[in-house]
Amino acid sequence: MNEIPPADPLALENQVCFALSLASRSVIAAYRPVLEPLGLTHPQYLVMLTLWEHEPLSIKELSALLHLDPGTLSPLVKRIETLGYVQRSRSTADERILQISLTEEGRAARELAMKIPQEMMRRLDMNVEELTALHRAMNKVITAALKTVP
Repeated sequence: MNEIPPADPLALENQVCFALSLASRSVIAAYRPVLEPLGLTHPQYLVMLTLWEHEPLSIKELSALLHLDPGTLSPLVKRIETLGYVQRSRSTADERILQISLTEEGRAARELAMKIPQEMMRRLDMNVEELTALHRAMNKVITAALKTVP
């Protein structure tokens, strides 16, 4: 009886890390033209999504929600501020805290952004059920990977 030889465990095409990396870059590239009318990059879009859901937020809170270092986040927020979507201000309760809140233009941008999920489903040729299953699997990977980080 002929057995099928095991796949090479070090072959690039068998690496989950490679598939995740390529998927990430490809999906972010697919977002680029969709986000262009808003003038946002993908990382800036993630900031806006977070603010549309939770504003106002301090840089520290925003950093925690996005799992980004505050040093990485600050330039993103500054750029979004130059677009007129957010404003930064010191907290009245504690001047050390920098609060980020949406402007009227930032709130209006949410209406334009409402079309993005549907457009991305079309571009990725995936339906809600497929994306939900993918999201669930990705969250499982993220949770497992975070357990291994010291």
